Amino acid sequence: MYTRVLDAPRELVWKAWTEPERFKRWWGPRGYTAPVTETNPRVGGRILWGMRPPDAQAFYITGVFREVVAPERFVVTKSFGDADGTAVPASRYGVPGDWPPETVLSVTLEERDGRTEMTVREEGVPGVMRGPNEEGMGEALDKLAEYLKTTAA
Repeated sequence: MYTRVLDAPRELVWKAWTEPERFKRWWGPRGYTAPVTETNPRVGGRILWGMRPPDAQAFYITGVFREVVAPERFVVTKSFGDADGTAVPASRYGVPGDWPPETVLSVTLEERDGRTEMTVREEGVPGVMRGPNEEGMGEALDKLAEYLKTTAA
């Protein structure tokens, strides 16, 4: 679980997570780019999030929104996917660990005097990958905080 207080209003943090052009600006660990950021933030809406490490092949995450309460919370499933959004096993990308077919990401945003307390939870990440996954998500959230300092609502 990650909890951060961001120096931005909740509406802007929500948009950074749910608007593809904003999401593209910060998604992924340091040095990664986001070549694909499709998102449809409604119950049953799909995601297709791509990440490209420096000097390596892009990989994709696909899933479905299970819960959406704008601008305070969303829950989305996440599976490794191909460029078309079809779920594939993690082994396709050489990712170690016994990955379940899907993990669950939840993001909760609470307004705090013009700032936003953000809580991010990921369930289902295998033990062998928890450290690297937490490091990557931490870097992405650092990039989100930096992005929020440079953008307007």
